[in-house]
Amino acid sequence: MSIPLSLGQPAGEPRRQSTSQWAASHALARMGRAVRSNRKATVGTVLLVFFILVALFPGVIAKDNPSADAYKPHLGLSTAHLLGTTAYGQDMFAQLVWGTRNVIIIAFTVGLATTAIAVLVGVAAAYFGGLWDSSLGVLIDVLLVIPLFPLLIIIAAYAHGGGTLLLIVVITVTSWSYTARQLRAQALTLRSRDFLEAARVRGERRLYIVVMEVIPTMTSLIVASFLTNALYAILFASSLQFIGLGDPNTVSWGTMLYWAQNNAALQTGQPLWAIAPGACIAVLGAAFALLNYAFDEIGNPALRPVRKRAPQPVPQPAPRPARGSERA
Repeated sequence: MSIPLSLGQPAGEPRRQSTSQWAASHALARMGRAVRSNRKATVGTVLLVFFILVALFPGVIAKDNPSADAYKPHLGLSTAHLLGTTAYGQDMFAQLVWGTRNVIIIAFTVGLATTAIAVLVGVAAAYFGGLWDSSLGVLIDVLLVIPLFPLLIIIAAYAHGGGTLLLIVVITVTSWSYTARQLRAQALTLRSRDFLEAARVRGERRLYIVVMEVIPTMTSLIVASFLTNALYAILFASSLQFIGLGDPNTVSWGTMLYWAQNNAALQTGQPLWAIAPGACIAVLGAAFALLNYAFDEIGNPALRPVRKRAPQPVPQPAPRPARGSERA
């Protein structure tokens, strides 16, 4: 009498456990332990969670409508207006809090979309090779040669006044090439690994091998790529909004900087109108940068800081007995 190996599996059929799936779960568990033990990752996670909570519950923190010009302009700091009011009578603190949601949406959407495109293009080019690799390689090289930020300015200028969705599309379409080049180089080192040869021998399809075997083994690099793309998405989106190529009526940190510049906030005694959103951009960018550095250290042991160990006491030799005691 044969006993099945697992529920729902017929007797006599060997149970297959994908090496890449085990490697992915092991990598995630290892990254979780590393995040808890790495100071950069801990600080970055705390800052990022703080901004995410602000973006999820802005109405709990700021009760005022960020777009309503319901107050007297140029009010200073007070308990009613923690950062004062703008030249149009809007509460700055409410704009700062509600603008967090727009920035977080852009960061995570662009980060995920850009990384997904880069993973599919880069890994597919490396694994399939041949004409597929050559065609995608030419496309990646062309996008890498073109200066990114001037290209963003040109595209955004033609779609002047576009909202958040347009910014997400523009930044995503123009920002995936560098990440694809990195992932392609990493995937090329995996083409001749034993677990991929075993998958080919089992008769697995190419798409299955790419999605289920190759990609899970690159978890650390993919996470680091997402963090980098999210960081650049914040900087690019805020820069485009600052120079007036986004929707100026959108409540965001970049549009706050745009209106502050138009009203010469630094010269008219309202420095917080420009300093507060700029500081938030810097702190959120630092959160993604710290997490990125931490995952680089996790994936590359050569980048980990060397911890100095406490000097161990040198054992002293036992004292020799005196000559007189030896004769006695």
